[in-house]
Amino acid sequence: MALSMGAKYKEFEQSVRVEEIDGIKLVKRLAKQMEQMFHKKAEAIKYEYFNAVLINEMDEEGKSVELGGEFILQPNEHFNNLSVNLSLSVVQVPTNMYNKDSAIMNGVYWSEALNTVFVDNFNRDPSLIWQYFGSAKGFFRQYPGIKWTPDEHGVLEFDCRNRKWYIQAATSPKDVVILVDVSGSMKGLRLTIARQTVSSILDTLGDDDFFNIIAYNEELHYVEPCLNGTLVQADITNKNHFRQRLDKLFAKGIGMLDLALTEAFELLSNFNQTGRGSVCSQAIMLVTDGAVETYDAVFATYNWPDRKVRVFPYLIGRESAFADNLKWMACANKGYFTQISTLADVQENVMEYLHVLSRPKVIDREHDMVWTEAYADNTRQQAQKLEHAQGPVLMTTVAMPVFSTKNETRNKGILLGVVGTDVPVSEILKAIPKYKLGIHGYAFAITNNGYILTHPDLQPLYEEGKKRRKSSYSSVDLSEVEWEDKEDELRNAMVNRQTGSFSMKVKKTVDKGKRVLVLHNDYYYTDIKGTPFSLGVALSRGHGKYSFRGNVSVEEGLHDLEHPDVELADEWTYCNTEEHPEHPFLSQIDAIKLYFNGEPHLKCDTDLIQEVLFDAVVTAPLEAYWTSLALNKSENSDKGVEIAYLGTRTGLSRINLFVMPDQLTNQDFLTAEDKELVFSADHFPLWYKRAAEQVPGTFIYSLSFNKASENKSVVYASSTIHLLDERESPIAAVRVFTNEGDCETEGLDM
Repeated sequence: MALSMGAKYKEFEQSVRVEEIDGIKLVKRLAKQMEQMFHKKAEAIKYEYFNAVLINEMDEEGKSVELGGEFILQPNEHFNNLSVNLSLSVVQVPTNMYNKDSAIMNGVYWSEALNTVFVDNFNRDPSLIWQYFGSAKGFFRQYPGIKWTPDEHGVLEFDCRNRKWYIQAATSPKDVVILVDVSGSMKGLRLTIARQTVSSILDTLGDDDFFNIIAYNEELHYVEPCLNGTLVQADITNKNHFRQRLDKLFAKGIGMLDLALTEAFELLSNFNQTGRGSVCSQAIMLVTDGAVETYDAVFATYNWPDRKVRVFPYLIGRESAFADNLKWMACANKGYFTQISTLADVQENVMEYLHVLSRPKVIDREHDMVWTEAYADNTRQQAQKLEHAQGPVLMTTVAMPVFSTKNETRNKGILLGVVGTDVPVSEILKAIPKYKLGIHGYAFAITNNGYILTHPDLQPLYEEGKKRRKSSYSSVDLSEVEWEDKEDELRNAMVNRQTGSFSMKVKKTVDKGKRVLVLHNDYYYTDIKGTPFSLGVALSRGHGKYSFRGNVSVEEGLHDLEHPDVELADEWTYCNTEEHPEHPFLSQIDAIKLYFNGEPHLKCDTDLIQEVLFDAVVTAPLEAYWTSLALNKSENSDKGVEIAYLGTRTGLSRINLFVMPDQLTNQDFLTAEDKELVFSADHFPLWYKRAAEQVPGTFIYSLSFNKASENKSVVYASSTIHLLDERESPIAAVRVFTNEGDCETEGLDM
């Protein structure tokens, strides 16, 4: 059956239901529950909780330590065999905070009811992974419960308020100018604390924010001279660059704060008028050891009466002689004053400004949903274990702020914290119907900043097989992988959340970048409501325009689908087996059978199932054919065909061994050891794509060398199977044969 490209894309767009994978309903449920819980207090109540670091720890007498206790942990396959507790959550408190601080105890107490909510959410949707609540007071409640382990120095650096999902959910995008006093009085420890304060401020900025750093004494010194008079996006590359430049700051001279404030106000005003930047909140961060006056004339000229720019002074050092002037600046400009005396005070005090910037959202009841860019969280112990076992696990976080709903505190804008859940990028890929995109087709998603959330060409690792992660992999722009989009037509349209399509010739790398194909792609892009990212698909002409369908009885199809030589693509979703507690361990074939038996809790792709049943029936005669060939094979032949393999566009494959499994030259062929050779969530196998580029009826031969087999050569011979029709024909399947040594394929044509 032939479909137009537009019709195919509409099918694709309708089949991607983001609400099934984004956790939006989940975090809304969590936020509502948290706001209702806030009225509980732990005052005058002896209360203990399970501290994530102390659980199952014993003292010298063999007794459980305080806030520890026995906490049952069992390996769970859904959580990659990490030891977890599916009945309870745990609470993590940063090392620099006291575990039994009254604010921590109260918050942990009233948030304890989340245990029931977490468990109920997981029972409703078993596909969920980590659920959590990050408190504005600093504690982090996580489900399922898992033990956290400090580093070799006994330090646990994780602070939920420093994470991007927390910052993005708690505050609006912002333009920030950081002023650093480098006058002579800032020498020594004060300058060290000032550098650390600026670095901590940078930690609180995300990709939606823009910033610059200006050092001042009797003159102004942009920390990066090349960026004089502008603001830059706070992505990881820019922030790391500015951190390196901070080491070049030296204290000398006299501090002229009026010059610095004037420059900061003019910079923010000019940048805002260009329409660039966040076009939202604006702030000046002042890091200094004092101010000799209030500089009200500067504020009157540039910031009053509207007070659009908030001022946040950070007083460095123990002296308080100039504290009153800095406090006045903060109060007169809707900011917040903080004094930082030691390096240990830096992180906690820098966080205070986030509560101030969150007040407008709290007062206006803006329960905005945020999605982070793709990242690999290496700060939590469970993530570190996963990365050690299988390399970086890319994910995105869906998060939402939680406010105090008490009438007496509403005008104060009290932020309670942020709720969130992790969504692996692989889950987003599973929701994309690969069979509708064709052989060279692919789907991709970018954030509102143009950075890739998922794309087949996104490579987070430095080298094949290595676990060294690129520091800037989460800031890869779409223009860096879609090379032919030279005018940024595709990128700009998606960033601006438009819906449309256009065509262009592109160069597409295959075979791990060893070969480049020239294709003519049709690009479709759309805005997915409820998310801050845009979704696009690329359909290559000639290899995705036509599809192939037929009708067979369910009984016949299921019978042929259960043959031992039949497999379905592991990463394709024929039926969603993760939405019900009884289904996660079902194979896709078993799920299809259960679906036809009337199981009401299974959601399946009926079109894909119809096509795969048809493929199973029409390819069933191959089993007997290949068996007869194997029986007639010469007993004296010690070389020749080892495997015959057939793959169809629906992800169905049939395989026949002509030798014993332990005699295979390449033991890893068609296993998950090499993702290029199997049907995956974002691409067809390499041998499938190679054959599709050839003239129908011809074979393409390729060599592979297996290091584990003493470099014996393996020959792959593959060819497409087309319908014998006068019309332009779709590719029905691809067959491939592997041989050790010479390629001998006679007698194997179908």
